[in-house]
Amino acid sequence: MEKIKDVRVLTVSAFLVAIATVLGFFKLPLTQLIEIRFQFIPIALGGAMFGPAVGGVIGALADILGYLVKPTGAYFPGFTISSIVVGVIYGFFFYRKKLTVSRTILAELTVTVVRSIFLNTINLSILYGQGFWAILSARLLKTLIMFPVNTAILYASLLLLPRLLPKEIRHRFLCAD
Repeated sequence: MEKIKDVRVLTVSAFLVAIATVLGFFKLPLTQLIEIRFQFIPIALGGAMFGPAVGGVIGALADILGYLVKPTGAYFPGFTISSIVVGVIYGFFFYRKKLTVSRTILAELTVTVVRSIFLNTINLSILYGQGFWAILSARLLKTLIMFPVNTAILYASLLLLPRLLPKEIRHRFLCAD
């Protein structure tokens, strides 16, 4: 966590938390049950630029700040843990590593299995008092449909967004020059 003492890292991380918080309020509905969300993009960028620890902090703060700004029901810490895990996973797969389609697919597959299929299903099971398998069966089709969509969004974001960063920050990102 030594990186968090760097003013540039702290500033960019705060900016990414703010963007993730705002993006958390928007969704693009495809059907009544399936929607595209964009909050994961700044969390993935933070993990890719600064590593798993900072990615996890960005995920946690974005989740908590999103709840404080626009609460929907009671706060449930399980979803904050899910957001931390997402930032850590993206940091693990992308920090100081070359961006490839296969790495992006593997990262998104890991996030899908760990967060969407496992952690969030457990969270919903605890929150609503329903069985894990009942909730999982309802969520599985949505998760499988969203996997390629989220993978494409992630790859395009990691490919294009770093070009918008200042050169002082860009050199930290995905082995870019």
